[in-house]
Amino acid sequence: MTHGMRTDPHVSGLNGGRDWRDGATRYALLPLRIFLGVTFVYAGLDKLTDSAFLKDSGAGSIGDMMRAVRDSSAVPALVDLALKSPPGFGYAIALGELAVGIGTLLGLLGRLAALGGALISLSLWLTVSWASDPYYYGNDLAYLMAWLPLVLAGTPFLSLDAVLHTRRRRRTGGYR
Repeated sequence: MTHGMRTDPHVSGLNGGRDWRDGATRYALLPLRIFLGVTFVYAGLDKLTDSAFLKDSGAGSIGDMMRAVRDSSAVPALVDLALKSPPGFGYAIALGELAVGIGTLLGLLGRLAALGGALISLSLWLTVSWASDPYYYGNDLAYLMAWLPLVLAGTPFLSLDAVLHTRRRRRTGGYR
């Protein structure tokens, strides 16, 4: 007596051969997307509403923070560039974080938003948190790594990108 062996152990035969694991796989990046989106919106708004942060000098200012990390950063030239106009750099970072966060949450240009988040995290890791010892105490490296799956996968589900993709496919007769 022989029995056939299943090659796909989690196919249930219900729902056209799909089970809960297929759904979980499909939406696996959604919690990461929500976390990063909310975090970056919050970080951008926090910077824009903090009167001390967007100053050239003083307690809690972007200028003093940049001067404090200049000699310990991996790329002092980036810090020197920021020090040419600390408030301008502060606004650029804050508005960038806000744009990245909103784009990620809405799933609009998801890969581009994720790339922006990765670049912001990379620049902060190479400047502000580079001297963290051990390296894993600095959170910017972890944020950089968290952005990479979204750079690769984009925002294909529950997103404006998905809506736009569906519209394009209908308009072109399904070829795309």
